[in-house]
Amino acid sequence: MTTPVHVEQRAWPRLRDVMGPGLITGASDDDPSGIATYSQAGAQFGYAVTWTLVLTYPLMCAIQLISAHVGRVTGRGLAGNLRRHHPAWLLHPLVGMLVIANTINLGADLGAMAAALHLLIAGPTALYVVAFAFVTVVAEVFVRYDRYASILRWLTLSLFAYVGTVFVVGVPWWSVAKSLVLPHISLDGGYLTVIVAVFGTTISPYLFFWQAGEEVENEKEDPAAKPLIRAPEQAPAEMARMQIDTLVGMGFSNLIALFIMLTTAATLHAHGVTDIQTSSQAAEALRPIAGRFAFTVFALGVIGTGLLAVPVLAGSAAYAVGEALGWRVGLTKRPGRARAFYGVIALATLVGAALNLTPLDPIKALFWSAVINGVAAVPIMVMIMLMASRPKVMGPFALGPVLKAVGWLATAVMGLAAIGMFATLGG
Repeated sequence: MTTPVHVEQRAWPRLRDVMGPGLITGASDDDPSGIATYSQAGAQFGYAVTWTLVLTYPLMCAIQLISAHVGRVTGRGLAGNLRRHHPAWLLHPLVGMLVIANTINLGADLGAMAAALHLLIAGPTALYVVAFAFVTVVAEVFVRYDRYASILRWLTLSLFAYVGTVFVVGVPWWSVAKSLVLPHISLDGGYLTVIVAVFGTTISPYLFFWQAGEEVENEKEDPAAKPLIRAPEQAPAEMARMQIDTLVGMGFSNLIALFIMLTTAATLHAHGVTDIQTSSQAAEALRPIAGRFAFTVFALGVIGTGLLAVPVLAGSAAYAVGEALGWRVGLTKRPGRARAFYGVIALATLVGAALNLTPLDPIKALFWSAVINGVAAVPIMVMIMLMASRPKVMGPFALGPVLKAVGWLATAVMGLAAIGMFATLGG
């Protein structure tokens, strides 16, 4: 007769437990493409759009926490659950749009990383693109999951580069505080375009799929853990961990975005430099205004965030495709047991790298990536909300009234942002 194993359920999560999927997801949201958006916002409008990051925080937390709940409760990622409960004709086009948008975003991020490294040490940009793509694919495919997740956690520290630049350049904190709590609203087309861009950058579909997928990975890595629908006694500790992890991760994401806006507002906007299209342009523009140190730190941050975001973009595409098609998926699996899953990671990254070697304008490509994300985000969020609200899917862990209300509010706001995006296309 075997003695039952007692699994201790901690009343409060350890620090290591909350530095998990939410932290990595939040940090990856500040990728080089996101840095370009936040830099443009600060350069063009100073502190006038910082209030958007206060508004997006609870909305971002809600949809990410709901995504995490779906993964941890059911033991399946978002696409896996959507495949079980929605028709293929609805799921497959949305997954296709996600993959296209992620691949373009991958290309833009790899290009931005290469451009930032070129600013620091010169050399061939094309070679840097290929090298960054190769390193990220090899690490994601061949490094053991728990070690790889640890690497991603350490890479989140690169975002503190933007905290450093704020204190180097100096910021009028009283003006910032007023802008945060007293929104400046303008119906100017340029202003509305930036607002829509910030919302689209902050709340993006690839983040939903990644966080849900990583919750599933973490559950599979722990021999004592089971999907909560099968082991409800594990729910109190796990729900508390996911909540703290998500609140901290999204807070970290928005705080860093705020520091990027503040840096470019205090330097570029204050000196009349308002047309910033890429993160490397923002770094280069800082050099004559804020000095060599601020320029170097900003450029290093672009590289560090890219190393974090590229595998997240590729991984979320692979989770979505693999689950939608019923493949074996997961970074915990050896490459030989999930060839198609890892093949999507490699293919998306390499195609993204190849985009930098074509005449395709990376700024226009990134613009169309944002359009695709804007089209896909709302129906994906609607499907997530409907699924997470159903006891048939979530059992006793179907959404409660507060999280459901904020989740639907986030969906409605993203719907308005999508409408605003199309309204500004012809402006």
